[in-house]
Amino acid sequence: MPKDPIKKEPILEKVRLHPRNKHRERYDFALLTKIQPELVPLISKNKYGDVTIDFSDPMAVKALNTALLKQYYDIKEWEIPDGFLCPPIPGRADYIHNVADLLSQLNYGAVPKGPKIKCLDIGIGASCIYPIIGVKEYNWSFIGSEIDDTSVQTAERNISSNPLLQDFVTIRQQPKAHKIFKNIIKDAEYFDISICNPPFHGSELEANEGSQRKIKNLKLSKSVLNFGGKQNELWCEGGEDGFVQQMIAESHIYKQQCLWFTTLISKQSNLKRAYQALDRIGVYEHKTIPMGQGNKTSRILAWTYLSNSEQKNWAKLRWQDEKDEKQI
Repeated sequence: MPKDPIKKEPILEKVRLHPRNKHRERYDFALLTKIQPELVPLISKNKYGDVTIDFSDPMAVKALNTALLKQYYDIKEWEIPDGFLCPPIPGRADYIHNVADLLSQLNYGAVPKGPKIKCLDIGIGASCIYPIIGVKEYNWSFIGSEIDDTSVQTAERNISSNPLLQDFVTIRQQPKAHKIFKNIIKDAEYFDISICNPPFHGSELEANEGSQRKIKNLKLSKSVLNFGGKQNELWCEGGEDGFVQQMIAESHIYKQQCLWFTTLISKQSNLKRAYQALDRIGVYEHKTIPMGQGNKTSRILAWTYLSNSEQKNWAKLRWQDEKDEKQI
């Protein structure tokens, strides 16, 4: 007879997530199904008796995301086209909270809040997920760049459908696939932070092979990519390494227009070449901020061309009217 699965102690808190992350505790499905009834038939118990969803099912992941955005981020309407990237919200929230901490180092330890804090989201995607979190948590303003027509149209609908976002998020379409900051950052325009989740793979074939390895490792029966993703979301020529190298090279052109440039680095092996590129181009300072969710480890690479005195002057000139809104 097959043995009964060993009952595991439930994980009550995801301690690897940022302390301000709203998703450190287990998902409250009783609460989430009230706000998103479509989630009800997608909930089941796993072999350990825990209530969950099938994370290999794109419909279930999308329904969960919709419920989380409604419950925790005041989003009324949210959509993404079938097959497009449906980002895991806890990890995206961690990115926003970590770069908020980065800015707080110039603000006496308090996260600067309000629309004067201007963020550039490279590859905003159809989901518009980083601006949703950043606007709700810190009242920041966002410019989002995007190359894909469908993603631009969907992101604009998500913005117009939600009062929370309407005055805080603007989309700019990137006309050149091989450019990152060029055509997006305007003359005499300044950003406190840039964020990016670069394409991971170097080709569609590589992306499909990665998906199949994931399915095999997780022993899934469904041949699907649970979080979805199209070209420009999952792959580009040169993959993550090539994209980050291009980003670093272009950042030098706008070195006085952005306080901190940042990007996710999923592959640990890509960090060395990124460090080498930053040293060659002459940044003043760079930092690597570790992040973790479940068994997955990632990191944020951040760099600035501004000296300590220039950074302090930047914060003084741009954030001085935010004193009443500093404390979180």
